[in-house]
Amino acid sequence: MHLNVTNPYNQETVCSLPLADEQTIRQVIEQAEQAFAHWSRLPVQERVRIVREGLDRFRQRAEDVACDVTLQMGKPIVQSRSEFKGMLDRAEYMASIAEDSLAPDILPAKPGFHRRIEHVPVGVVFNIAAWNYPLFIPINVVVPALLAGNTVILKHSAKTPLCGKHFAEVFGSLEIPGLVANLVIDHEQTSRVIADPRVGYVAFTGSVEGGREIHRHVANRFIDVGLELGGNDPAYVAEDADLDFTVENVVDGACYNAGQSCCAVERVYVHRSIYDAFLEKSLAVMKRYRLGDPMDEQTTMGPLASRGALEVLSKQVVDAVARGGRLLLGGHRWADSPGNFFEPTLLASVPNDAIIMQEESFGPLLPALAVANDDEAISMMNDTHYGLTASVWTRDSERANRFAKAVQAGTIYQNRCDFLDPALPWTGYRDSGKGSTLSNYGFFHLTKRKSIHYRTLED
Repeated sequence: MHLNVTNPYNQETVCSLPLADEQTIRQVIEQAEQAFAHWSRLPVQERVRIVREGLDRFRQRAEDVACDVTLQMGKPIVQSRSEFKGMLDRAEYMASIAEDSLAPDILPAKPGFHRRIEHVPVGVVFNIAAWNYPLFIPINVVVPALLAGNTVILKHSAKTPLCGKHFAEVFGSLEIPGLVANLVIDHEQTSRVIADPRVGYVAFTGSVEGGREIHRHVANRFIDVGLELGGNDPAYVAEDADLDFTVENVVDGACYNAGQSCCAVERVYVHRSIYDAFLEKSLAVMKRYRLGDPMDEQTTMGPLASRGALEVLSKQVVDAVARGGRLLLGGHRWADSPGNFFEPTLLASVPNDAIIMQEESFGPLLPALAVANDDEAISMMNDTHYGLTASVWTRDSERANRFAKAVQAGTIYQNRCDFLDPALPWTGYRDSGKGSTLSNYGFFHLTKRKSIHYRTLED
């Protein structure tokens, strides 16, 4: 059997890759386990050096990787290059903090005893990566896992398997073979890899339902799992916001990567005193998007990666209008194009019980609702089963702090959105997931604690 990858712009076949057979899967796991036995014994400084060699190899294939991203999932080539650069920035940051983050915790002196806490690797890490940011998502796990002394088996999305191939080629042939391997496998095979006793940790990025399925499989074993799942991330535009700056950034937060981001702005609440002005300015900004061939340097929005997403977005728009929302722009797919294009869409007066306000869209939709004050905004923002990010647009730092305390989400922004700082943990509340990647906390689930408790028998 083969996995066929379709270009979402022209529906042509990008590649056809054979699914791994059971013998190949066994060999990959065995090699990862053997590599771990050697890799885990190296000092952190040496692991950092070797990982950086892998990053240098990645740099040498920058344009090839960016083109593969665009061909497989439709991200405009300019954005694919930006993701490649950001991937390296994240990796370099994690390498820069690895030695300090992984150093033993030395407890206060106690006469006659030596006590410390060591952070030891978990073994073979199974990383199930998503397609929407096919470089960012795996790098958040692959590099910290390697730095911590683990080896990695990567199962990339069926939409972007060539990215998994790049990761394996770059890191899998370093000084110790098998540090990173790539498997092209189906769901049933994935569950069997999770069940293998040699796998010590599972990382998954994807849908909430997919996360539940992965968690059920992991629950049969006493290992940990990291889940980065969906979002329905809100923004609040306060009456003191810099409106031009805010509109540019909120619209970009909703439409960048055609809205296919877990932390995209998916609903916006605007203080009623500036609501009409916000809509007018947002309409003008959204009209500037240029849809077309994602390999064209001038294209600013490519097709959706999944053809089935077109129907999902259409139903959300129809539901919003049926509940009293007003369609100001877009709301339709391009019927005369073979590409999976959906127009940038602006909706006004969308009630908070509309599907678009409650469930993830994963498309270039921006529904807006006027609110009377901060308290109403907080109530609306928390009316969700997700909790990845939220943003407040205000000049008032005290207001931002009030929102940070009251809004239930893993990241709270002031005057920015849709961005990951690798110095901060990336984590979700409620159905947005569990565990953290990036920052020093990104090493936590990729290691286990070992308590060292010595009686020194000193005279």
